Amino acid sequence: MKKYLILIFSLLILSGVYAQVLLPKVLTNNMVLQQGKPVNIWGTAGADEKITVAFAGQEKETETDPQGNWLVQLDPMKASAEPRSMTITGSNTIILQNILVGEVWLCSGQSNMEYPMDRHLKRYAAPAKGEDLAAKELAVPKNPLIRFLYVEHKLMPVLPTDGWKDCNDTTLKYASAVAYFFGKNLAENLNVPVGIISTSWGGTRVEQWTPAYAYRQSSFFRDSLKGRNNFKIDGMVPGKMFEGMLKPIIPYTIKGFTWYQGESNVMVHDTSSFVIKTKLMLDTWKSLWKDDDLAFYFVQIAPYYYSHRTKDKYRHETDLLPYYWEKQAKCLEFPHSGMVVTTDLVDDLKNIHPSYKWEVGRRLSLWALALDYGSKSEYSGPLYKGMKIKKGKIILKFKHTKTGLKSSDGKSLTWFTIAGSDKKFYPAKAIVRGQKLVVSSPDVETPVAVHFAWDETAMPNFCNGTGLPASPFRTDNW
Repeated sequence: MKKYLILIFSLLILSGVYAQVLLPKVLTNNMVLQQGKPVNIWGTAGADEKITVAFAGQEKETETDPQGNWLVQLDPMKASAEPRSMTITGSNTIILQNILVGEVWLCSGQSNMEYPMDRHLKRYAAPAKGEDLAAKELAVPKNPLIRFLYVEHKLMPVLPTDGWKDCNDTTLKYASAVAYFFGKNLAENLNVPVGIISTSWGGTRVEQWTPAYAYRQSSFFRDSLKGRNNFKIDGMVPGKMFEGMLKPIIPYTIKGFTWYQGESNVMVHDTSSFVIKTKLMLDTWKSLWKDDDLAFYFVQIAPYYYSHRTKDKYRHETDLLPYYWEKQAKCLEFPHSGMVVTTDLVDDLKNIHPSYKWEVGRRLSLWALALDYGSKSEYSGPLYKGMKIKKGKIILKFKHTKTGLKSSDGKSLTWFTIAGSDKKFYPAKAIVRGQKLVVSSPDVETPVAVHFAWDETAMPNFCNGTGLPASPFRTDNW
């Protein structure tokens, strides 16, 4: 019966009987519109109906198509913290209030992105080092420039959200801590409104955030699908979270994405195709938004005892995670991308949800501030660049060394190993020499390769002068 009512309602809309203007749930009171870009405003109404959108001195007109869909683009605007109203007029009038103009980011992923501000309500860890900045933030007045759109866990064709909220709303305590502190740092540094769309789901894989048709159209995956309707990629049906929690947001105008996901892909040992899958997801998102310049800043997942998983046939293989770290670092080759390293933000290797999400959010914001907003401050830890062998030692070169290289705790650098042509790795001594490292070991007279933090338990102390940690790497391809 319910299906028939939906069908009848749909036919009435198409026939123009129900001609009311309707808006998607991403367009609500309190929203933040993206500055500096044409802003999409869209919805449905009766077929061939005239629609007018008025905001900030602009008035745009259009007509719906035969299916009742309509879209207008507001001209690019400058940031404004002045609350203003938007009027959408067709056969009825909708007035949206308290709208700001600034920077809008979509933050997505699995449970570590979802990890809430008020995490003591969940089974998450408190920080062992320093102050709990999330708890502190909840107890003080919030920055009125920050707005949130929190997407709930419901796989529906209509976006499951109560709309945009300001940060004094109780919604904040359930919202992503990473996303909030990312937005907080942007707002404080740019002094403009920041809108955060928070859409994450714990335990999800990259395939589920990618529309299924993208896999069908991919030359890499297409041949393996063999025309099946209910196909799977490595045992996972793609597109589930995309359809319910991301598609209804498109084409809301945004600046870019932050992404914290990967643990579930590690658990199925997905290293061979992970970069291809991530690029497929990102390219599809950019295509749907019709914006190839959208930023993509992601988090390299944290150390964890993946090898202790009792049902895992790869149990005791402690280098599974490093190979995945390597694949994540490979994603830095995507246009307009950046990566946050988290090897120093773990208290308990048995906890896949480490604390210090405020620092993860801050580090993500450093990439955005530098690459999108012109900051001259360092935004990445050392990234391996190259090596040469000289007199029984290996000299390593890195990117992001202008602030120097150092040990974060003042002690000798840790988690370096070195090997000769026999491929046997031994603990190595690493010494800072200007913007390079010199690595050696008395056990290896003729070295050919170095590994750094090549173990799932590695929490090294190697960083640059700003304290940003180096990403794990290896110099060989063995």
